[in-house]
Amino acid sequence: MSDSQPHPAIRAAALLPRIIRLRDAPFYLGMDRNRFNTEVRPHLNTIPIGRQGIAFDRLELDAWVADYVSRNGRPAAERRKPWDEEERQASLIEAESGTSTKPSEVDAFAKALANTASKKRRTT
Repeated sequence: MSDSQPHPAIRAAALLPRIIRLRDAPFYLGMDRNRFNTEVRPHLNTIPIGRQGIAFDRLELDAWVADYVSRNGRPAAERRKPWDEEERQASLIEAESGTSTKPSEVDAFAKALANTASKKRRTT
């Protein structure tokens, strides 16, 4: 292969067929065959290939997609990124880790624990 010609895989990727067979059309549009048959196929002209083959014009598939996007497409939601946010002042109150030492919370937890333990003993 000479240096002036691109690799065959690059040539193949750059050259899309104009006629796309029925088995490949859903993949080309990024959908499953059932959705293609119900939502897309009724709007396209079929091109017979041989005795049983069916194909579609790639440009007609592209036109269907453009129409679908114009009717149903929405702009992507704008997401904030941490580096886009303004600097914020740190809290002046620092949280401390550990358990609660409020007597009412400790008493409530102890009662709930005792009730649970006593119910287990009675049922066994």
